Amino acid sequence: MSIVIHEYAHGYAAYLYGDDTARFQGRLTLNPLKHLELFGSIILPLILIITKAGFVLGWAKPVPYNPDNLKGGRKANAMVAIAGILANVGIAIVFGIIIYLAPKLGITPFDPSNISPFFKITLSIVFLNLVLAFFNIIPIPPLDGSKVLFSYLPSRFYLVQSFLEQWGIFILLFFVLFLWKYMFPFIVLALGFLTGLELSSVVAFLQSL
Repeated sequence: MSIVIHEYAHGYAAYLYGDDTARFQGRLTLNPLKHLELFGSIILPLILIITKAGFVLGWAKPVPYNPDNLKGGRKANAMVAIAGILANVGIAIVFGIIIYLAPKLGITPFDPSNISPFFKITLSIVFLNLVLAFFNIIPIPPLDGSKVLFSYLPSRFYLVQSFLEQWGIFILLFFVLFLWKYMFPFIVLALGFLTGLELSSVVAFLQSL
C-alpha cells in the first residue's frame, strides 16, 4: 500500500500544479491494481528473491503527467517527482512517532528478545517506507531521483540525460545488486532515529524479518 500511496502522491502533486493527466487516465486512485508495473512490481522482486539478495525492492508503474501542463516550470516538475518520496517519509514519521509514544500509550515497551506483533507491524511499515524513500531518491531512471536531477540539469548535459534514460534499467539493476548495500546502514540509522529505539533493538528487529 505504501507504493500505491507513493504513486498517488505523484498524481495528486501534478493535479495541484495544473495537470489532469493522471485523473483522466484513472491513476488518481488508491486502487493497487491501477499501479502495478511488470518489471518493478514483479520481475525485480523475483530476481532479488531468487538470487537471495537479502532484501526485496520494487516500484509501481509511474503515474503519467504532462510537464507542459504544470504551472511552475522546473520547480513544479521536481515537486511532482519528489512528492512520492515525501509521502513515504511522511508515513515513516507518523508510524515512528506511534512507536516512540507506545510506552506512554500503555503498550508494553519494545523487547528485542520477544518482539510483539504491534512492533513487528509498525516497525515494518517504517522500515518499508524508509527503503522506498532512500531507493527512489537514487538519480537513476526510472526512479524519482532522476526526474529531480533532470529538472535542474543544465541543457549542456543533455547527452548525460539521454544515456541514463537509455540504459537506466541496467544501471539500476547493477546498483541494486552491488551498491545498494552501502545505503543500508543509513536506513538503519534513520529507523532508529524515527522510532527512538537503540541501534541494538533496530538490529534485533531486522534480524527477525
